[in-house]
Amino acid sequence: MTITSAEFSTSSTKLSQCPNNLPEVAFIGRSNVGKSSLINMLVGKKNLCKTSSTPGKTKLINHFIVNNEMYFVDLPGYGYAKISKVERDKLEMMISSFIINDKNLKKLYILVDSRHEPMNIDLTFIENVFDINIDFAIVLTKCDKISLSKQAKHVEIFKRKIAEFAPEHKFDIIKTSSNGFGKDELLENIFNAIK
Repeated sequence: MTITSAEFSTSSTKLSQCPNNLPEVAFIGRSNVGKSSLINMLVGKKNLCKTSSTPGKTKLINHFIVNNEMYFVDLPGYGYAKISKVERDKLEMMISSFIINDKNLKKLYILVDSRHEPMNIDLTFIENVFDINIDFAIVLTKCDKISLSKQAKHVEIFKRKIAEFAPEHKFDIIKTSSNGFGKDELLENIFNAIK
């Protein structure tokens, strides 16, 4: 898959405001895991998605139209963010509604920081996604920050932990970094999901 164009389309606070004319893939993960950086890397634009060192920056459902044939969707992060419980609950409801009810969503890419072993918050989120039968892949970000042996160790831990609640489920684990590592594999995975 080659990306020839990518532009911001719209930001929404609820599913009814989202575009509904093209297939979509969505990206989600803990706050500050690198969703915006990953989308920028995939489309080859440094500032298509605004990045921030502050956790919880993304508070809307952001659609980006790619090749005029699909949307990349940047979802708010789950977990830690400097917001009130009321705001956090509102974000969780918005995210859940989108993931469960969006008929154009072809695949959910769950981003996880490769530098750490699987955290309970990630495993709980993945289990919830599995329970509602959404097609997903795990994307390990920031792989340039750790050794290949540590990457392999964390991949094996993920497989073992997920097998505890989904022993027969087959899913992809894709390793990436903002320098372009993993880009082709992830784009191929996205193309196959859309196709």
